Amino acid sequence: MKKNTDEGGKPSTDQTDEDQVSRFGFRAREEEIERKKMEVKERVEIELGRAGEETRRLAQIWEELRVLDDPLRKDVAIVRKRIDMANRELKSLGQSCQRKEKEYKEALEAFNEKSTEKAQLTSTLME
Repeated sequence: MKKNTDEGGKPSTDQTDEDQVSRFGFRAREEEIERKKMEVKERVEIELGRAGEETRRLAQIWEELRVLDDPLRKDVAIVRKRIDMANRELKSLGQSCQRKEKEYKEALEAFNEKSTEKAQLTSTLME
């Protein structure tokens, strides 16, 4: 390869100009890259700030929901306790009712037997 040099062995002005243009172009590209990096960094920081704000807002909303949910949860627990108590009472009342129905049927059967016996005795007496 042949280098463009002048008589003193120094690079020619054409070569120097090309080197300067090349360095200027390289420096301009570096500055453009650096500028774009800064823009991206700023956008990322803005988005991070926005995300942080959204996170704080979500935390606040969750807290508000928890506060609203607590009384509702207590009310539901009270209603569930009442349902359980009513269920226990119904169970014992149902058992009591079944016993009394059984006693009633036995008493009715005994009454009918005695009524039949009385009717037979009365008819025997009338004869």
